[in-house]
Amino acid sequence: MKTTYVPISHEPKRFWSALSSRSFKMRKPRVNRMVLAMCLGSFVMVIFYFQSNLKPATQGGDQARGLGKSGRSPLQTLYDTDPMELSPLQVMHQGRRELLEEACRSYTRKRRVLIPEDLKHVIVDDQHGLLYCYVPKVACTNWKRVLMVLTGGAGPDRHEPLQIPAHEAHVPGRLRTLSEYSTAEINQRLRGYLKFLFVREPFERLVSAYRNKFTRSYNTAFHKRYGTKIVRRERPDARPEALERGDDVSFGEFVRYLVDPATQREEPFNEHWERVHSLCHPCLIHYDVVGKYETLEEDATYVLKLAGADGEVRFPASGKNTRTTGELAASYFKDISPVYQRKLYNLYRMDFLLFNYTMPDYLRVH
Repeated sequence: MKTTYVPISHEPKRFWSALSSRSFKMRKPRVNRMVLAMCLGSFVMVIFYFQSNLKPATQGGDQARGLGKSGRSPLQTLYDTDPMELSPLQVMHQGRRELLEEACRSYTRKRRVLIPEDLKHVIVDDQHGLLYCYVPKVACTNWKRVLMVLTGGAGPDRHEPLQIPAHEAHVPGRLRTLSEYSTAEINQRLRGYLKFLFVREPFERLVSAYRNKFTRSYNTAFHKRYGTKIVRRERPDARPEALERGDDVSFGEFVRYLVDPATQREEPFNEHWERVHSLCHPCLIHYDVVGKYETLEEDATYVLKLAGADGEVRFPASGKNTRTTGELAASYFKDISPVYQRKLYNLYRMDFLLFNYTMPDYLRVH
């Protein structure tokens, strides 16, 4: 079967097409055989994923799974509502989708395709027709707990998310990710399942990651893995115990480590401070719901209702105070020089733009 080759663009298209290894071989007859063998051996899969409009395919064989109580998939429930009858909540989420699409068109120019590595953060719930891209430090532990309950991964005796210990929610293999499926199965789910993610003000998320990974005594693995490296690179005349333990990294040292070009040359960012657009690829995958940490419980309830699962599980209440988290972030940035504030903003700029977050007032970069 001949594969259609379509160049990637962020202008509206007719969905996507997959590039198979066979078509790759036909398309590149002169490629060195050794290189080709290496590519095939590493399971290269490329998915072209185009969005023609705000209503993805909601009919046909792709809906064999993930039907809600009403007999409709979450996508049908989301998009088959009369535009004149949308609730304020539905209008808000439609606005978020449109803002994200417009930002992608405005700020992304490079042509790009998805590979399996890009899909490792996308969790699959086949029973309810859901794809969730998890972002660390944006309630992902509770979302994993919820999905474990919904998919049966929590075990027969656990019906409440908070019955699942936090560390257990992150054990590999408890939830399937989209990268584990075949090309055809991936394409089917991208086209037919409700895709959602949750985001957070970038610097508040960054401060949360720093506090959790570098100021908690129990996170010795992070201290050894990253703390020692940061101390060695960013602290002149560091004491031997600091070089060995890496458990007293300051926020300023962490910031300098992040903006140092050598850091990403050495290895990718850890997922806890990696940018959302690099984890979830929102300009390549059309997310149907963009939830926000600032409206977490309302948005989580909305997703569960779309999936017909609101009667099965309740999203755990967070007890957070978004005003407090903003003030906390400001307190950490007050000792960061304007030069490094600007560098850090530039590093996370795309997350600010894509998800409609404004530059914090406490930054001194104007």
